[in-house]
Amino acid sequence: MPTDKPLPKYLQLKNEIMSWIKSGKLSPGDRMPTENEIAERFGISRQTVRQTFGVLEQEGLLQRMQGKGTYVSSPPARRREWTNAEKTIGVVTTYISDYIFPHIVRGAEAAMRSRGYRMLLASTDNDKDKERETLEAMLRQPIAGLIIEPTRSAEGNPNLDLYLSLDYKRIPYLMINERYPEMTGPYLKVDDEAGGFKATEHLIRLGHRRIAGFFKTDDLQGVGRLKGFIRAHQAYEVPLEPDAVVHFATRDKTVKPAEAALGMLMSGEGERPTAFVCYNDELAIRLLETIRQAGLTVPGDVSVVGFDDSTLATATEVKLTTLTHPKTDMGTMAAERLIDWIEGRADPAPSHLFEPELIVRDSTGPV
Repeated sequence: MPTDKPLPKYLQLKNEIMSWIKSGKLSPGDRMPTENEIAERFGISRQTVRQTFGVLEQEGLLQRMQGKGTYVSSPPARRREWTNAEKTIGVVTTYISDYIFPHIVRGAEAAMRSRGYRMLLASTDNDKDKERETLEAMLRQPIAGLIIEPTRSAEGNPNLDLYLSLDYKRIPYLMINERYPEMTGPYLKVDDEAGGFKATEHLIRLGHRRIAGFFKTDDLQGVGRLKGFIRAHQAYEVPLEPDAVVHFATRDKTVKPAEAALGMLMSGEGERPTAFVCYNDELAIRLLETIRQAGLTVPGDVSVVGFDDSTLATATEVKLTTLTHPKTDMGTMAAERLIDWIEGRADPAPSHLFEPELIVRDSTGPV
């Protein structure tokens, strides 16, 4: 799995200082160590320390007092009354116009509009550098709160300093679809492990014993679905061959799974998989074409299960068996809970775990 490129030294130092403030090691009004002391402690230049101090001062987290030194600023009080200009909620998703995301956005926008708020919408294109740019842009706006979908959540959080800035500035935010493991704030997500288990259990109960799984694992949704896939095999004591699990990153999603599936399907009739569990409906539709390319049929030769119950699930000749995703309801609930938090009706917004339900259609059948 690829690793993210290291942050510049001034941002690494910023993260460290933010962690001191967040943990209480440094409190409002405390005097910061001098530039020389920090430079010596971390083995960096005074210029780097000065750059970090400047960024934190610009963000209102440090205050420089002439002739006295640099001090930790007092956090702003939570605002209860919002001007019209501030009744804006930022929504940051990995994508905007693709797959299930338009439904999430529409649900959130309708709920905001009904409560007198407007939406400021942005996409990271599932790129961590763009996530940083987007969060920095949001922090420059007079926003009341944020709804955020983490970017490649299984690959760490190089933008932790910006999330700590949100905490420090007391800007309410909640996460959807997943959350970064180190963050403790509220979230709305699907129980992905339960979904992976249900998909696999359905196939096992139909008599399938050679089941291949395809999971995107640079986000924690895919990791959870893979865990459920493995757990179902263990619960039903069905052997799982190592080569039957294909994991891939976002950048490989259009090529690697299809190539791996075609290789499996070219094995002899007694060796090839009789069923596929797919990370989502988008991948399942792609593998339907791979199965046809191999001269096989669905579900006669291979059963297929998707995930998310997207519009794609019923858009093809073979209607997909799939797991539900709340989509519009998630967007609506995220907006309503965040606004309640902003307006002091809930503090903080409660988290929620959606239980996915299996929808059986034409793409699965008995062996």
